[in-house]
Amino acid sequence: MNNVQNCNVAIVGGGTSGLALATELTRLGADGVVVLEREGEAGGVPRHCGHYPFGVKELKKVMKGPDYARALVYRAEKSGVDIRRGTTVTALHKDARLSITTAQGAYDLVANRVVLCTGVRESSRAQRFIGGERPQGVITTGALQSMVYLHGQRPFRRPVIVGSELVSFSAIMTCRHLGIRPVAMIEEGPRITVRQFMRPYPAMMGVPLHFGARDLRIVGHRQVEAITYTDAHDKVQTIETDGVIISGRFRPEAALLHDSHLVIDPATGGPSIDQYGRASDPAYFCTGNLLRPVETSSWCWHEAVEAAPRIVHDLAHNRDLTKGTALVVSGDALRFVVPQRLVQSDAPHAMEQMQLRLKRPTVGHLIARSGGKTLWTDFLQSRPERRILAPLAPVLAARDSQTIKMDIIEGH
Repeated sequence: MNNVQNCNVAIVGGGTSGLALATELTRLGADGVVVLEREGEAGGVPRHCGHYPFGVKELKKVMKGPDYARALVYRAEKSGVDIRRGTTVTALHKDARLSITTAQGAYDLVANRVVLCTGVRESSRAQRFIGGERPQGVITTGALQSMVYLHGQRPFRRPVIVGSELVSFSAIMTCRHLGIRPVAMIEEGPRITVRQFMRPYPAMMGVPLHFGARDLRIVGHRQVEAITYTDAHDKVQTIETDGVIISGRFRPEAALLHDSHLVIDPATGGPSIDQYGRASDPAYFCTGNLLRPVETSSWCWHEAVEAAPRIVHDLAHNRDLTKGTALVVSGDALRFVVPQRLVQSDAPHAMEQMQLRLKRPTVGHLIARSGGKTLWTDFLQSRPERRILAPLAPVLAARDSQTIKMDIIEGH
């Protein structure tokens, strides 16, 4: 194998975003598109999700996750995309050069553009500060899905699910696939995280919900025996169980960024990007859940498709290296905003909306300000982990200022 190889566009990550982007790039006429996937099979998280519904908006079909993943792989390969499985990117360098390792050896891949589509991962037990002993039977939803759908393994029979995000509900579906019956769902917040219309589902499946839990501790020597927590009334509760599923609290899969020259946004944990999806090094683009945790596969598919014409245009023209305007959050209610900066460019295909998330349930007016001037405002009522979109056009007009602040004035 040669020590140095070349391609036009290198896409790091063969999940929904990477495959959708690669397919659209080739449809728009880009050649030499390579997808680098570290797993033995491409398709990303949907490969592990053996339930409906996937593909409704983007493929116009109702599909299970593995079928959806196979469809994306098929479409990409049919369009001429080079999917390199079992290929791990170990380092990101300037000038769009990647260090790569495979079972056959190591090499460098030099591209005209690199697109990072590495997705997200769930927070671990340690990252969520869940105490107690360290027995077997404590896993994330992703690990559960892999064991159940890919290997037919049943790690426990009566687990407790920690969290109430959409993926937590997915864990209930995954458990039912092999006759696993969760005994409870524990939420640390005062209410369910997913939208309220999903509220009856756990009860329908015979899974009681407990809110306001804190000081979670796992009990057990070799295998999980129980989980304890302090409830909203300051009473210690114990639930006997043989397993714990740690679900949600997603984080961008940004390990490659931490050892690179690219700027990381401390609020999202992912890359800092402009309105074209470019990282601090304009040879690198980013899309998908790496930008912010966490969106659906459908959202990531559409986001990647929208990113393709930006990259094609950038390949055909000189890079715009104009210094950007910082787009920052202010106050204590907003958690993050994406993109994090705006460049002074009139190139086509810029994002039309910014994405925001909250730290806590909030009611008030979302405001964009530059200096002492209000650029845009609208009423907001939302909760953490909910998608919030705001128009970019009003703030793009103030790109020549040093900083544009997003804030919330709370109250009706």
